[in-house]
Amino acid sequence: MSNQKAATQNFVPIKDIRDNVVIKRNGEMLMVVLASSVNFALKSLDEQQAILQQFQSFLNRLDFSLQIYVQSRKLNIEPYLEVLSGLESKQDNDLMRIQLREYMDYIASFTSQNDVMSKSFFVIIPYSPTKLNIRKGFSNFLAGSSGYGSDTDQQFEEHRLQLEQRAAMVVQGLAGVGVRTMTLQKDDLVELFYHLYNPSDPTGTAPQVQS
Repeated sequence: MSNQKAATQNFVPIKDIRDNVVIKRNGEMLMVVLASSVNFALKSLDEQQAILQQFQSFLNRLDFSLQIYVQSRKLNIEPYLEVLSGLESKQDNDLMRIQLREYMDYIASFTSQNDVMSKSFFVIIPYSPTKLNIRKGFSNFLAGSSGYGSDTDQQFEEHRLQLEQRAAMVVQGLAGVGVRTMTLQKDDLVELFYHLYNPSDPTGTAPQVQS
């Protein structure tokens, strides 16, 4: 069993997740930004043109590559039904309890017959350090963290600052076209990559951009 687990992890290009930075096996570092959507079709023609020009200007200012990843996941309705079930037990009014139960049955029936999908937009910002010794203490994030050498800590911090500057530029550029953003923290990154490699698992919820 352990050999199977090790063989499976060999296909995962991630070496570690540290301080909200994804470290790949080849030494490349990534930050992931969750982005909101824009109701482009509801904008006027002048507003649409302004958004396109602003987005084009943003892309032209970048001197590094970006990856935009769109994730569609089947919405896990079970946590919502559990909340409603808790509310049902607290109802003193019989009519309200019946209506709540009928609503829960409707939601459960509808989602069992139809795939209700949630869509999330991610911007992956890369940085490739010229010198980064990934053999010193970068443990696999699936197996837990271990100690880091002081030299590696200093190198990592220098490269992380460079990556954060890129992320700040991306966040500012997207804000110019009305896109709200949120930099994914470690737990969100683990959740993202877990579902990326386990798409059939319905558990967990996708991160949400704060309004």
